[in-house]
Amino acid sequence: MRVSVRPFVVVSLVCLLASSGWSLPMGTAARSVVPMDVQQIISVDYRAVHNSPPAMALRNKLLPENLKAFETALKGAGIDPDRDLDQLTFVSFRIPKQGVKIVGVGQGPFPMKAFLKKMTKDKVRPMKIREALLYPMGGMQMTFLDDSTILFGDNSAMHGALDARDGLSQRLDSNPQVSDLMSSVDSNPIWSVLDQEGTQNMMRSTLGDAAKLADYETVKKRLLGSRYGMEFGSGVDFNMDVVTSDSITAATLSALMKAGVTYKKMTATAIEKSALDNVTVSSESSNLTLKFKTDEKKFESLVESELFASVAR
Repeated sequence: MRVSVRPFVVVSLVCLLASSGWSLPMGTAARSVVPMDVQQIISVDYRAVHNSPPAMALRNKLLPENLKAFETALKGAGIDPDRDLDQLTFVSFRIPKQGVKIVGVGQGPFPMKAFLKKMTKDKVRPMKIREALLYPMGGMQMTFLDDSTILFGDNSAMHGALDARDGLSQRLDSNPQVSDLMSSVDSNPIWSVLDQEGTQNMMRSTLGDAAKLADYETVKKRLLGSRYGMEFGSGVDFNMDVVTSDSITAATLSALMKAGVTYKKMTATAIEKSALDNVTVSSESSNLTLKFKTDEKKFESLVESELFASVAR
């Protein structure tokens, strides 16, 4: 399932530029399939997104082709994401000797009985992993965790997530670092958390030329995790915190991020430069804080910019 780069794009967009609604909490069934060795969680309030033109512009720009195929397959099976989906969450996690895997979790009032009836009528035979029945769906596999939660992904990712659910591996609740990061952002329409290794990689990439400075190699091991939230109620608000081990590290990272702003302004277009002017970077205690705010029209233009396209590749 080739969505491994896309969940980082919302963070990368604003960080590279610098280098409404409410959200449902993750339900019990959704949390149960998140392995302990989670790298990133990104969650989208589908209702809030559909009511926001800039959020839809972002979604349409970033949605990978295989997810579009998955949506089409769901509709063919009687599940319409536009009607039935309340929340969509992507989880990337590590499996020893297999690397990073990704699953999607959808929550909403799904017509499970009608779906299963159609699968039987169409003679679609599910694959079985213990008690879970996995149906082929748009090049992926999908199963119901309960009558309001679906899990989807490729075969190895589905095994990893279901192993966590079935107690064969440890779950998210055994990872207090990531759980703590979630607690302060999961009320946003779009939110995400990244673990330590994911944050180090993300910051190296998004700082661009600024990451080549010796200071970054000194501070990167002191980056503990990151979180962000986006709101679309009045324009676009993006707030990100990078959690570090101490105030000196946070201040140094803040300086590097400000250097990233300077580097990007040198080659930015007018719309990109306007966006950069709306980015503020600061440090408070052991946290680096980045804030970005703009109006809807500017954000939609930004989504169409060459810089955004280069980040989204």
